[in-house]
Amino acid sequence: MSVLLEVHNLTKWFPVAGSRKVLQAVNGVDFAINRGETFALVGESGSGKTTVARCVVGLIEPTGGQVWFDGRPMVRGRSIRSADLRGRLQLVFQEPAESLDPRMRIGETLGEPLIYLGLPRADREKRVREVVARLGLAERTLEQFPEELSAGQQQRVAIGRAIITKSELIVLDEPTSALDPTARAEIVDLLMRLQRELGTAYLFISHDLSTVRFLSHRVAVLYLGAIVEEAQSEALFARPLHPYSVGLLASVLLPDPTLKRSTMVVLEGEIPSPIDLPRGCSLAGRCPFADDLCRTTRPPAIAAGAGHYVGCFRHENVAALDRTVDHFARFQEESNKLLSVGAC
Repeated sequence: MSVLLEVHNLTKWFPVAGSRKVLQAVNGVDFAINRGETFALVGESGSGKTTVARCVVGLIEPTGGQVWFDGRPMVRGRSIRSADLRGRLQLVFQEPAESLDPRMRIGETLGEPLIYLGLPRADREKRVREVVARLGLAERTLEQFPEELSAGQQQRVAIGRAIITKSELIVLDEPTSALDPTARAEIVDLLMRLQRELGTAYLFISHDLSTVRFLSHRVAVLYLGAIVEEAQSEALFARPLHPYSVGLLASVLLPDPTLKRSTMVVLEGEIPSPIDLPRGCSLAGRCPFADDLCRTTRPPAIAAGAGHYVGCFRHENVAALDRTVDHFARFQEESNKLLSVGAC
């Protein structure tokens, strides 16, 4: 597979009003997305996921680093709105009701991006009907307004608006977090089917780990604006190697109430402020394995297997935890049951 998107040493700092300090939202993020691939960014709220997404599509200007789309840099105002990217790079927001114009009928909403691509009216109408069919929506939906649709139907329309231009990359910013479990499973199933049919690549941003495991090919774990672990989805969920990854995944409540939560890694203490990050590893103050090296030196990305990178000096300690595989095997089993609803 050829590389479609490349992100090199991306940083984004925001000035703090009334002081000379800055909020370090993103710090040295690197990743690449291949054509037709789903790459997921996961992390807690405030980890920098949405800031990365907005930098990727050019809605905000990075403080440093570079973003390349299809071999060309996103510089000098090149963004999702640029003529050469129009329709090729799309963004789906978290709240579908807020991203759809309440005064426009669904047919107008879906067809609007095609106007800027210069398609004749007859071709636009034909493609709108084709997309509605792909989305699994009735043709009468074209005459309805967003408020007449459920949240799941609204998100289908938002996805339809992104694929109608035959986009090459869609940035999905928490597209399932506002949905109930059944609607979430249906949207995940829809995204996977559309990817098989159209070959579209996804940058999938979420804190919903069961959805991420089911949908993504590769996963990067973000903590305080930096990627601490990146691996193939199966490898990361089978044996995470960074203490934060283990703590994050172990905190998930499994669908089966009889299962006990794992306590193999306990992250205690407060999360450091992004305005005043520590000198070394940002997790050192909360990590049970941290030593003086961790507190004074920022760990580089260390190769821990084929395509598996971890930013931790003590990842061997995490690998030695025997209960890791058992816990996440159960996590995968139970999340499969939950998401299989969409395939029914």
